[in-house]
Amino acid sequence: MNKKNRAFLKWAGGKYNLIEPITALLPDGNKLVEPFVGAGSVFLNTDYPNYVLNDVNPDLIALFKTIKRRPQTFIHDARKLFHANTNNDEAYYALRREFNATTDPYRRSLLFLYLNRHGYNGLCRYNRSGQFNVPFGSYRKPYFPEPEIEFFASKAQRAVFTCMSFEKVFRRARKGDVIYCDPPYAPLTATANFTAYATAGFSLDQQHELARRAANAAHKRGIPVLISNHDTELTRLLYADADLKSLQVARFISPKADGRTKVAELLALYSSKPRAANVIPLTQAKRKVAP
Repeated sequence: MNKKNRAFLKWAGGKYNLIEPITALLPDGNKLVEPFVGAGSVFLNTDYPNYVLNDVNPDLIALFKTIKRRPQTFIHDARKLFHANTNNDEAYYALRREFNATTDPYRRSLLFLYLNRHGYNGLCRYNRSGQFNVPFGSYRKPYFPEPEIEFFASKAQRAVFTCMSFEKVFRRARKGDVIYCDPPYAPLTATANFTAYATAGFSLDQQHELARRAANAAHKRGIPVLISNHDTELTRLLYADADLKSLQVARFISPKADGRTKVAELLALYSSKPRAANVIPLTQAKRKVAP
């Protein structure tokens, strides 16, 4: 693709700026399978015949399904939420309360887009009770992404959307598929608190299980897998039998200007031939990164 396509959602860790190195490594296949689709930048900038796009966030998948089925109706109704009278803290918190209270999937989809574009930094965060709790973003005029929604809706006709664990997605993959994984990233430092990290939904055990399933899919089932993650000692241990590519990526790691920095990103490609004998055992990985 010559023109890069942006996702219609703002998304922490989105892959728009990494499209070129990711697509350069992705093999050809009949179907691209994404267990952690997020806002869908890789989906939007590749050209596979078919896609399986998965995420464990049911609000995100419900939104994608709604746009696939009813794009023009959705655009018409969502635009009503992008006006000056809804761009203030009082309106935002009222609509956030409505989102948390309603069980109507269509209304939740409309409000999810509103909250994404009006909330702080486009974050998607829920508390332990499952309530969306991102504060108001105070933007002068939030962008209504009509052309991006239309492009997504058109491309989505090739896609099946699912909401399940990554383990189930791997089990359903078949030879001829290609899997791209953009999981919640491993901590940047070896001394990070894994218990706290796990509350965000992805533990060290799950990081290891993802690496194990990627190796198994590639080496035993002939399904290539590409994983993106932070480039750390831990991830290099976990992806020991993949071909690794490291690159520097600009990240906003704090709201202050001096929090803008470049961090190392790792792309791990599992193909039919293992680079090493096995994925490193989890106990050894823990021992290696222990303070």
